[in-house]
Amino acid sequence: MKLEDLFADPTRTRKPRDYGLTHVLDKGLSVAEVQGLVEVAAPYVDIVKFGWATSVVVQNLDAKLEVFRQCGIDVCCGGSLFELAVRRNRVDDYVAFLKDHGFRLVEISDGVIELEHKQKCLYIERLAKDFKVLSEVGSKDAQVVVAPFRWVAQIKSELAAGAWKVVTEGRESGTVGLYRESGEIRTGLIEEIEMEIDPKNLIFEAPQKAQQVWLVKHFGNNVNLGNIPPQEVVSVETIRQGLRADTMLTR
Repeated sequence: MKLEDLFADPTRTRKPRDYGLTHVLDKGLSVAEVQGLVEVAAPYVDIVKFGWATSVVVQNLDAKLEVFRQCGIDVCCGGSLFELAVRRNRVDDYVAFLKDHGFRLVEISDGVIELEHKQKCLYIERLAKDFKVLSEVGSKDAQVVVAPFRWVAQIKSELAAGAWKVVTEGRESGTVGLYRESGEIRTGLIEEIEMEIDPKNLIFEAPQKAQQVWLVKHFGNNVNLGNIPPQEVVSVETIRQGLRADTMLTR
């Protein structure tokens, strides 16, 4: 008998899945590091995001795309690249690049640039015809606190425009958006969001272990988690399945 048969949580969703997603942040991995990641954790990685606009400067983009796709892992470029395309009036060229390289996902955000929300929704509606859209809400500026009702309204309108999932901002640091500068979770904000939005439609950026544990305890093992560091994927899966002290008593 396998250990998986003895101890794995049978309620954990399996790939290909629509929820229970683990979304990983690639800040510039080598092909060898990608191969190491998929060797140990391919069944637990659903989406890899090439952070920010790192796709512009890395020299191994095509090689990494090939490895991830062979393992059934979707890939997208960071929302910053979309924002650059808007700012420089190169959206059509960016879309052509994504199609040429076989991307199925696109992230649409406005965490840095000023973009009218109506215009953002029009971009979502347009790109949803050719891609699965991950739209992102929340500011990357720690000094900007968005009222909960605005989070809810933006999430609803972006889902209505065609977003597949809405990503709630936390950055790679876990100190903005859903979180205070200390990394503490804005629990009241999350609770207000979940009163109006099905959590299956959200990806909660949660780079810190304490944030991952709280979200799994609050929403269950199939909560969608984003911006997971590659080296933490196995750890996150053990948290999900109650195979770690932090969540063992929840199973």
